[in-house]
Amino acid sequence: MSNMMEVRWHGRGGQGAKTAALLLADAAFDAGKYVQGFPEYGPERMGAPITAYTRISSDKITIHSNIYEPDYVVVVDETLIGVVDVMKGLKPAGAVIVNTEKKPDEIRRCLENYDGRLYTIDAQRISQEALGRPFPNTPMLGAVVKVSGMMADDEFIKTMQHSFEHKFASKTEVVAGNMKALVRSMQEVHGDEN
Repeated sequence: MSNMMEVRWHGRGGQGAKTAALLLADAAFDAGKYVQGFPEYGPERMGAPITAYTRISSDKITIHSNIYEPDYVVVVDETLIGVVDVMKGLKPAGAVIVNTEKKPDEIRRCLENYDGRLYTIDAQRISQEALGRPFPNTPMLGAVVKVSGMMADDEFIKTMQHSFEHKFASKTEVVAGNMKALVRSMQEVHGDEN
């Protein structure tokens, strides 16, 4: 399926990579796409490396496996670089998005022989400032949508506003904080397309 977009998420338990993968699938579904969003379970403990996946297509998805050749790799915790092979199978035209306070050229030095598209975002700082807590998944979600162009920014923001209002119906401050984090992340993701 040439119109399919596949995203592989790398994070640690408790950072929300699984939740972000599912939220991305939900947003694409609301936009009329076929989707899959699922985690790969391993040691289920706080801080353990985890992998999650999102598939999005305008055609019915008939693949039912992990994603081995992603279009986008999202690294929610930069300490996984060098610990987990985050670059494995990344398509040549793909891109990497890393949660870090470092600039893309600094991260590129850690990604052995990678000369493709690379983006960084300080999702930890954005989350702390917008939500008062270190949940980098919401800013990473916004960065993925911005980098991939999978949907228009305003359509994505509207979809996520509705989703958060439903999910956090009794916690309006959480809705406002998540929306602020999303908008900021789409403005603050930095690219080094080499």
